[in-house]
Amino acid sequence: MRGVLAFALAAAAAPLAHGELRVVDDAGAQITLVAPARRIVSLAPHATELLVAAGAGGLVVGVVDGSNHPAQARALPVIGDARAIDVERIVALHPDLVVTWPYTSPAQVGKLAARGIAVFTTDPRTIDGIAADIERLGTLAGTAPVAAQSARRFRDTLAHATAAAVGRSRIRVFYQIWAEPIYTIGGRHLISQAIVACGGENVFASLVLPAPQVSVEAVIAARPEAIVAGADAAARPPWLDHWLRWRDVPAVRHQQLHTVDADRLHRPGPRFADGVAELCAAIDQARPAAQARAARDRR
Repeated sequence: MRGVLAFALAAAAAPLAHGELRVVDDAGAQITLVAPARRIVSLAPHATELLVAAGAGGLVVGVVDGSNHPAQARALPVIGDARAIDVERIVALHPDLVVTWPYTSPAQVGKLAARGIAVFTTDPRTIDGIAADIERLGTLAGTAPVAAQSARRFRDTLAHATAAAVGRSRIRVFYQIWAEPIYTIGGRHLISQAIVACGGENVFASLVLPAPQVSVEAVIAARPEAIVAGADAAARPPWLDHWLRWRDVPAVRHQQLHTVDADRLHRPGPRFADGVAELCAAIDQARPAAQARAARDRR
């Protein structure tokens, strides 16, 4: 099945016989270029990272605010942010490809498309979709061999990180994005998929919104066996320790409060696999206490 999927993705992103390059993006739109892109504008921080991983970093001529990785992205012209972009300035950069995502000012992005600029939307719905986006962007930039290597590294890192979880019992995980108010992730979020891949169970998987707000009472009632906070550079946020007052929560009682790097795990880019590795390590630490409690419950 895996080989069939890889073949289908390669076929969908292959150069056409007459020299055109054609891919289908995550919004289902077909993007066609008569030649590899040479000037690219990135309208999302994770899109910038995808382009660099695809071997097209040197072709990026403009980015949005927040594009802080890799380091060279910080020196590129900033042409707006997620709320608003400078359409005229982007046009003046003469891009032959714009890479965006659905949350960056769609009406303004539509104006770019109306001017005949090719627009690729990256919004992967699965973890492997991140690797697929790297490959598609490599096709559009004419850097397919580099992109293939990056996609392979991504998949290998992911497989290695999640291998230990195969066949193990599930750990109930509460993933926290923010504290006031409390935000978590719903069942359709890529991080929720990562929790499952790591042998966990998102206690709020039944929620449909990508980042729903929940109450303290709801978290306590969910009885997570691990609480994981996403924070900049994996620095333990002060609000994580707010849970210490709730000793009846298994994660608190067994001291299973963990932090992962939000910059990796909150972006659907090439570093997401490294974020999954951090997440799996946190869940693995919580497993012995959870298994011991389950054994006591069975007695």
